[in-house]
Amino acid sequence: MAITYTEEQRELVQLVRDVARNEVMPHVAAADKAGECPRELYQWGFDLGLHMVEIPEQFGGMGLSYETCAMMFEELAWVDAAYADTFVTNFVAFRNILLNGTEEQARHFVEKTENNGFAAFCLTEANAGSDVAAMRTTAVLDGDEYVLNGTKTFITNGSISDIYVVFAKTDPEAGAHGITGFLIDGDTPGLAAGAKEHKMGFRLSDTTEVVLENVRVPRSAVIGEVGQGMSIALNALNLSRAFISTLAVGIMQRALDEAVAYAKQRKQFGRRLIDFEMVQQMLADMAIKTEAARVLVNNCMRQMDAGEMVRKDGAIVKTFVTDAMQEVVSNAVQVLGGYGYSEEYPVEKLMRDAKIFQIFEGSNQIQRMTIAKELDREYQ
Repeated sequence: MAITYTEEQRELVQLVRDVARNEVMPHVAAADKAGECPRELYQWGFDLGLHMVEIPEQFGGMGLSYETCAMMFEELAWVDAAYADTFVTNFVAFRNILLNGTEEQARHFVEKTENNGFAAFCLTEANAGSDVAAMRTTAVLDGDEYVLNGTKTFITNGSISDIYVVFAKTDPEAGAHGITGFLIDGDTPGLAAGAKEHKMGFRLSDTTEVVLENVRVPRSAVIGEVGQGMSIALNALNLSRAFISTLAVGIMQRALDEAVAYAKQRKQFGRRLIDFEMVQQMLADMAIKTEAARVLVNNCMRQMDAGEMVRKDGAIVKTFVTDAMQEVVSNAVQVLGGYGYSEEYPVEKLMRDAKIFQIFEGSNQIQRMTIAKELDREYQ
């Protein structure tokens, strides 16, 4: 591969590979069929410290680079991307605190998650997906407290989190400039998980509504400044959408591995599938796109490690990688033929899991709008 790994990175990746394939992988098919991941299965990830890898050392975490973390989570996503995303979502939430919160908020976040805890990032609503400013959840100041009411939808870790980053309208008349972020403990009265989403794929990920009914939080729960929630959320998402692409690379690599293995042993007309030129072309294209995606993600992780916010570059990475993934997993199904469409082989599940990547963390249509706006600004 084009990426050079340090000795430490190789050791960490191998550690994740061994645990994921030996301890987690045997349970994935059953969890996918059930549409939920058993709580005890997360323990393997906690024991590896996956919930602490990105947390800075000053707050008790491992403080690993984005680059190293991406390598580790690609390996975990090879086994199951939704399982990996359950841990990644902790960092999606934490980045809002790291970029704009107080030290006290960061320490409180870690206190709630370091002992096998999860976090949730609550932005999306039924009528406010790509159009975040259309959210209806409100936060009204009452003395020294804010009172939150509303419902968030498609929330990863919605029913299993110990702490929530929630965005609400503090000034409904101000549009995008009237949104504020809040850090809320999971046991706060009035905060509860709502309806569970029954999804086509990504079924090991806990995805629910989060309902807020007269949830009272102190002024100190505000992340950054009142009214800055939109920019806070979008800045955190700039990093997150680039990072989430590493899970897509894990799916792509798994699809390629499964397709090559099948093509080497399956025979038709007395020849192995891999000996047919058309199959060779499909496999080669899959390998090209997988490696290109990995290199693109790795470069963006290095930009993030250097302190860049990667607004345009993160959008480019997310769009290219997740679009390419659709072709790679589709070709894997094609190589396996009828068996590729059967639950008996894992590529069927890979195809179901892959589609969501073009939608969450900002749809690819929105990413193209972002890229175009940045180009318009750059070419003044």
